[in-house]
Amino acid sequence: MFNTRPAVIATIAALSVAAVPSPIAAQATGDLAAVQKHLQSVETMTANFSQADRNGKVLTGVLTLKKPGKLRFQYEKGVPILIVAEGGALTFIDYSVKQVQRWPIKNSPLGVLLDPTRDITRYAKLVPGYDQRIVSVEANDPKHPEYGRITLVFVRSAGAPGGLMLQGWVALDSQNNRTTIRLTNQKFGEAVSDNTFRWNDPRRTGVRK
Repeated sequence: MFNTRPAVIATIAALSVAAVPSPIAAQATGDLAAVQKHLQSVETMTANFSQADRNGKVLTGVLTLKKPGKLRFQYEKGVPILIVAEGGALTFIDYSVKQVQRWPIKNSPLGVLLDPTRDITRYAKLVPGYDQRIVSVEANDPKHPEYGRITLVFVRSAGAPGGLMLQGWVALDSQNNRTTIRLTNQKFGEAVSDNTFRWNDPRRTGVRK
């Protein structure tokens, strides 16, 4: 069995980075506006994901998003870990050790994915690239390097919300541990029940949150 904890923690740490203002170059304004439009357009999304760490270990699962404020990373069978965003916090549940940890998601990149009212230009910057089909947006907090950084990657797609498709992200923690999330089979606008984001609390047998 993979030692999943370091990679998952690295992902959470980068996802929970606090938002900070960043100067936005004039030529980047259009693409950042397109990213903002995409984020505002998405109400629900489901996708398959693969998570790879720098050692090449790969885990897979299903991602479910519902605005405002709900997200679930359901890992493949045999991985005793669940990540759920709800109630203003990102919750990490490790069923193997009956442990639950929570991180605030307010003012974080993940928070912007979940809150269509947030202004991405206030805390993120465009990453220059040579492929005009790709739009990459990076966020980090220089005051808290322990949070790491995250780069969200989009591809231009006329049929996707706002003309962009979220392809995944790359998370880098303060120890330079890299975790890459890739999304496939993205679907938008389908009905998603709030019960999807409930979870069993391993600290109290039979209790669901």
